[in-house]
Amino acid sequence: MKTAAVIIKDPEQQYEGLRTSLGLLLEDTRVMMFVLHHEIETMDEAYEDNMGFLDEMEGERFSNNSVNVEKYGFKYATLKEIAEKINSADIVLPF
Repeated sequence: MKTAAVIIKDPEQQYEGLRTSLGLLLEDTRVMMFVLHHEIETMDEAYEDNMGFLDEMEGERFSNNSVNVEKYGFKYATLKEIAEKINSADIVLPF
């Protein structure tokens, strides 16, 4: 099974990054989604539902922003830990 790292640095691309993560999971790819340096801008019902789907399909969500950890259930990771995880991925998709 391939592993993909979806890196979301641009707040305006948070929906596309999450949708891409879900699509990869449907294609039997292990997904690690990273939201870096910013808090999720708009946590509407659709985004929250899609994050629930990501969790149900065993995707992983990481952030170096503690607000995302506290408010939205992301796993906290330092930049060093994130770099190690990204380096272990077969596919890297930046947003």
